[in-house]
Amino acid sequence: MNRRIFLRNGSLASLALSTFSLGACSTDTSQTAAIEGTTEGNAPADAFELNEATVQDLQKKMSSGAMSARSITELYLKRIEAIDKAGPTLNSVIEVNPDALAIADALDKERKDGKVHGPLHGIPVLIKDNIDTADKQQTTAGSLALAGHKAAQDAFIIKKLREAGAVVLGKTNLSEWANFRSTRSTSGWSSRGGQTKNPFILDRTPSGSSAGSGAAASANLCALAIGTETDGSIVSPASCSGLVGIKPTVGLWSRSGIIPISATQDTAGPMTRTVRDAAVLLGALAGEDAADAVTKESNGKIQPDYTTFLDANGLKGKRLGVEKGHLKGSSDAIPLLQAAVELLKAQGATIVEVEVEKETDPLGQAEYDVLLYEFKDGVNKYLATANAPVKNLTDVINFNSQNKAKAMPFFQQEILENSNKLEGLDSAKYKAALNKSHNGARQALDKVLADNKLDAIVAITNSPARCIDLINGDSGGGPGFSSPAAMAGYPHITVPMGQVYGLPVGLSFVGGAYKEGELLTVAYAYEQASKKRVAPQFKAPFVG
Repeated sequence: MNRRIFLRNGSLASLALSTFSLGACSTDTSQTAAIEGTTEGNAPADAFELNEATVQDLQKKMSSGAMSARSITELYLKRIEAIDKAGPTLNSVIEVNPDALAIADALDKERKDGKVHGPLHGIPVLIKDNIDTADKQQTTAGSLALAGHKAAQDAFIIKKLREAGAVVLGKTNLSEWANFRSTRSTSGWSSRGGQTKNPFILDRTPSGSSAGSGAAASANLCALAIGTETDGSIVSPASCSGLVGIKPTVGLWSRSGIIPISATQDTAGPMTRTVRDAAVLLGALAGEDAADAVTKESNGKIQPDYTTFLDANGLKGKRLGVEKGHLKGSSDAIPLLQAAVELLKAQGATIVEVEVEKETDPLGQAEYDVLLYEFKDGVNKYLATANAPVKNLTDVINFNSQNKAKAMPFFQQEILENSNKLEGLDSAKYKAALNKSHNGARQALDKVLADNKLDAIVAITNSPARCIDLINGDSGGGPGFSSPAAMAGYPHITVPMGQVYGLPVGLSFVGGAYKEGELLTVAYAYEQASKKRVAPQFKAPFVG
C-alpha cells in the first residue's frame, strides 16, 4: 500500500505535502554498523560470490557443475546471516525456511536425473510475509496478532513457484498489514519483524509495503523476490532500492492464499535486479486459478514466455507519453527524468507530454473508501478459514488493544478500526466509490493512451527515500506515479533511472490491461541503454 494515498486523502487534508529534501535523520547509529571491511559512510569491501548474479548466471553455474542448488542456497543463507542479521542489520528477512537446503538437495537430485523444471530450477526466492506457504514458515502480514499462523496450503503462486523448481528461501518483512493499519505508520516496520532499513543509506526508508522484499533483493540476499501491491507497494520499494519491479495486471497472478487489502487492486509481482529476471518470474507464476475469479479474465492473454519480448532495440518507433507534472517542480528526481527522456529519444522513441495525474489525483478519496470496504470483507474471509489465533478483524483490533506496548508502540490502528465500522460490499457508497476510482482511472488511462497513440506512459516512480521516522511516521511529497495503474488494475513496471545523493529513483512504464509484454520491451530497451542499476553500499547515515 502506498503512503501517498493517505497523505492526499481528504481525511488528512490538514497534513501538508512537503517537498523532498535530504534533511538529517534521527537514528540510532549503534544499529547501523557496516559490514566487515567497511569504513563508515564509504563503499563496503563486499566480495560476495553471487553479487548481482542473474537467473541465467546461476543456471550456467548449475548446468556446468560449478555450483549446485544447495551451494547457491547456502551462500544466500550465509549472506542473510552476515548482512541482514549482523553487519548493516537490514532486517529484511523475517524468517528463513528451515527446509530450504532440503528443497535444494531434492532439486539437485532431479537435475542429476535429467529432470529440470525450467529457468527457475534451483533458484532461491524470498517471499513477502503475507503470502501463504504450507510449510514450517509463518504467514503473519508482520502482525503479532497472527504470530504462529502456519497456512494449511500454499498460495496459488507458491504452488506455481514450487512447480517451476524454485527454492523457497524464506519470508521477508513488510509494513504491517501491508501498510494498512494507521495513517501515521512507518514503512518497513511491523510489530513482528521490526524496522527494515534501506540498503543504500541505512537510515532511509525502504518504502512500503514490500520493504523487505525490496531491500533483500537489492542487497543480494536472494536471486529473486516476490512482493505484493495495492497501490505502490511493489514499485515504490523497488524504486527506493534500485530494483526492477512489476505490478502485473490484476488477474495475471492469482491472489488466493494472500492476506488481502483489496479485491480489485491487490496483486503480487516480481522484484528483481534485472528486467530479464522479472520477465522470467512473471511468466512462471501467471495462470488461471479457480479460487480467484479475476484470473479468468487472463484467459488467452498470458504469454508463455515473457522473455521473448526483450529487445535491446525495442524503443525504436515507440510513442511514449511523459507525465507533464513530473517535468516541473523542485524535486531532485526531475533532472533524472529529463535525462531519461533524452535517452528514450536517442533510442528512437517519440515523446509527447501527457497529463494523467490531473484526471486521477481527484479519485484518491474514492480509492481510499474502496480499500476500507474491501479490506474488512477480504480479511474476514481470509481469517475465517485460517489457522490463525484471530478469526476476524474485530479479533485483530482487540488483540492489538490488549497488547498495545508490543503491537502498537509507535502508531495506532485507526485504519483497521475505520474499516471495521463499515457495511458490506453491497453498500451503495462502496459501489459508487468503486465506480469512481476503478472505472475513472481506467477511462483516464485508456483515453490518454488512445488519443496519443501511445505504447506506454512514463513518469518518476517515486521520490528518493525519505528518513525513517518511527515517531512521526512517513512524510514528504514529491512525484510518484503508482496510483493511476493501481486504481485501474493495469500493469506498471519500474526500472532504475539513477540516483540522488546515493539514493535510487525509478522510471515508470505504465500501459493498458495485459500489456506486460509491450511494457517489458520498452523497459528492457531503456535498461540496456541506461545501465542505472547500482548495487547498494550500506552507507551510514548522513548525520549520526
